[in-house]
Amino acid sequence: MMQKPQATILPRGRRLHLHHGPIDLIIKATGDGWQQSYRQARLRFETILDELVGELEMLRHPCEAGRQFKGPVAQNMQLSVEQFLPLFITPMAAVAGAVADEILDAMVKHTRLDKIYVNNGGDSAIFLAEGQSINAAIAARFAASIAIHSSDPHRGIATSGWRGRSQSFGIADSVSVVARNAAIADAAATMIANCIDLPGHKAITRQRADEIQPDSDLGDRLITTGVGVLSDEEINCALDGGYRLAEQYHECGLIGGVMLVLGDHVRQIGTPDLITVQNGEPADA
Repeated sequence: MMQKPQATILPRGRRLHLHHGPIDLIIKATGDGWQQSYRQARLRFETILDELVGELEMLRHPCEAGRQFKGPVAQNMQLSVEQFLPLFITPMAAVAGAVADEILDAMVKHTRLDKIYVNNGGDSAIFLAEGQSINAAIAARFAASIAIHSSDPHRGIATSGWRGRSQSFGIADSVSVVARNAAIADAAATMIANCIDLPGHKAITRQRADEIQPDSDLGDRLITTGVGVLSDEEINCALDGGYRLAEQYHECGLIGGVMLVLGDHVRQIGTPDLITVQNGEPADA
């Protein structure tokens, strides 16, 4: 039997930890209404996983434009990934971001807050009152952060790559994206990371997704399980594929910025002050 949803106030930083099955959220809200916002987050969180499980079979299918779902999280997943058609994508590419978006939406109702971040395993949804800003750490092989101000249209951050819990067709160590919301950022990071690749390279090992995770939405498609030593020329060639796709997404306004990392090579799209390499300074989120 699956454990019931868990909610805990962490001892340091007055952060809220919400956990249920595979969903693990770290939340921080500041402002007069932070306690009410936490109550609203806990209440909304109680049913999110059950709602997703009820529609999981169809959420794992390749996306088709116009498909309808009942739950608001599933609807957000569908609408977000539709924007990346006709390339192969399933709504599950946006699940972590969409959950973060939903909890954020619940927290801001009828509350007075300065800022919120809802971090779902590195994919984050953000609220900023006028004049507020946030400096969010992103997953990379070196210290880096994304700065978002209340005047910016971006409220979602996501990172994907072949390492960690992600399943990727590509070999990127990390692709970090800023977008309008977390669900779109999540899907975009997945798609860009998939395109950073060297098909057939002997230093890259791959395995069927369903052999690693039997219920994977990627089925029998090959995902990356290891990346050996690559030359600088090979790394640049791999990055070119992801960079070209990221440029398209940026030019049409789908994403606000992106940082692509493979080995010690970094590519960046967007304003220089949006994504920055840090010098050991901690980030807010």
